[in-house]
Amino acid sequence: MSGEGTTRLVVGPFNRVEGDLEVRLETMGGRVAAAYVSSPLFRGFERILEGRDPRDALVIAPRICGICSVSQSHAAALALAGVQGLAPTDNGRIATNLIVATENVADHLTHFHVFFMPDFARALYADRPWFAAAEARFKAAHGNAVRRALETRATLLHVLGLLAGRWPHTLAIQPGGVTRGVDARDKVRLLATLGAVRRALEEQLFGAPLERVAALAALDELERWRAAGPAGDFRLFLEIAADLALERLGRAYDRYLSYGAYPGADGPLYASGTFAAGAAGAAGPVDLSAIAEDHTNARMEGRETAHHPFEGSTLPDPADEVGYTWCKAPRLAGAPYETGAVARQLVDGQPLVRDIVARGGGGVLARVVARLVETARTLIAMEGWVRELAPGEPWCAQAAMPARGRAAGLTEAARGALGHWLTVENGRIAGYQIIAPTTWNFSPRDAAGVPGPLEAALVGTPVRPGETTPVAVQHVVRSFDPCMVCTVH
Repeated sequence: MSGEGTTRLVVGPFNRVEGDLEVRLETMGGRVAAAYVSSPLFRGFERILEGRDPRDALVIAPRICGICSVSQSHAAALALAGVQGLAPTDNGRIATNLIVATENVADHLTHFHVFFMPDFARALYADRPWFAAAEARFKAAHGNAVRRALETRATLLHVLGLLAGRWPHTLAIQPGGVTRGVDARDKVRLLATLGAVRRALEEQLFGAPLERVAALAALDELERWRAAGPAGDFRLFLEIAADLALERLGRAYDRYLSYGAYPGADGPLYASGTFAAGAAGAAGPVDLSAIAEDHTNARMEGRETAHHPFEGSTLPDPADEVGYTWCKAPRLAGAPYETGAVARQLVDGQPLVRDIVARGGGGVLARVVARLVETARTLIAMEGWVRELAPGEPWCAQAAMPARGRAAGLTEAARGALGHWLTVENGRIAGYQIIAPTTWNFSPRDAAGVPGPLEAALVGTPVRPGETTPVAVQHVVRSFDPCMVCTVH
């Protein structure tokens, strides 16, 4: 007990989450009054990288995670390219986009079918009109949609076999491009693979062409899809979301950050920037100089002031009696920001996601719909990128590694904004700081006592009598698609 009428509840460890996660809840009147999110495992990759040859980052950084290793590899390559002053070849840029996009789309499919939807097949929802369909399609280890999605994911990963040689932990992505080119026959194979994935998504997930999903522009259209749209897992989710009012569940600050994704000759597929919902609906650039990590409630030394990543440190505090997590608290201009597919689509101006957030805020519905719309948009773009590949043209540019320099490698993983800040001195890594997407989303309170996005999103979440692992809390947590091993890297 922490006060009159207040009950304390510790939820975790969570299943179907990459890494370890605990959430301490204070509940009052059947709802969450306060939440404290803990990442209880320290890993220390930033310290492992110190003192090494800068190019070792291409080998070590991807080992942070087994499900988004390509994104870690890409961020490391971009940081090295910045130090070297190196731009990739056109083929290298396009092939890298395909490699990163393959992992991200595969991650979206896994999240929706394996991590998120199985909670709706639990017996506590047996009285709901959609339960029989949800149980048949999404029951853990038994649902037919889960099995088919994993088959589709396996097909999609063939793209990495052709372009990256292996997954996870490929070394194909380099500062100047990629290590392996493709020929005309490989292009045919890539298009055939993406065509098979397209058919599976159009038949099972959406029940409609990807272009129709990507073109959705307003919440009213989504309501019509729910009421009388094509049969598929997307429509089933919309029925569940309407019945459980998921649009009102799990709203954080409606403040978003994206570094931009998939660079092109005329700009990225998804724009870089920030977005703040509300009357202004303001979008703006990312001020990288305003990013800082606060250690106040992390089990780290350096609590005196927040640190920009180039001046940051990762020094565990053995005498700590204050921190409740190994996750630092990244802030942009002193404020917490949410990141992920919903941030990418909002910053990029996708009209459906902007309408959902404008009307009801960026809760569970907005996060899941953004992820599914992004899946359609990205796969369409991937087909175009394959056609742009030019066999016989250069695939990788080269440059010497200077003895001194620093640069940030910024990319977008499936879960959101990922940054690697690299400092080189005397030909060795003098500093390496990483801010992962879940570090942003699952950050603790900062020096001002401001909760991180998940901590804020959980406030108001209902807790049923007798629940020790509240199902609504799980819906909110999983809507962020956490990757805790990246969080504590």
